Amino acid sequence: MTDSLHPREIRTLVLSTFRQLGAASFAESDFDETLLVRDGRCTARSYRVDDFFAMWLIEVGLLQFYDAEGDMVLLINLLEEASPQKLAA
Repeated sequence: MTDSLHPREIRTLVLSTFRQLGAASFAESDFDETLLVRDGRCTARSYRVDDFFAMWLIEVGLLQFYDAEGDMVLLINLLEEASPQKLAA
């Protein structure tokens, strides 16, 4: 099910979403990506630029975005074709 999700496509989505959420202009080299590996498998990827943070929970296909205070501001279910859900502030 998650085989169709490619890290390069997710990275592009994260970068554009960070910009939409108000991250200052940044070069891709300023963008930090971290992998979480458990039992030899990549289970999550996290992304950070400025004060913005995102986490891709690979096995469940969720992409979560957080603001500078650590509040989740956006949730995207990558396994559904529904539009992203903005969370109430």
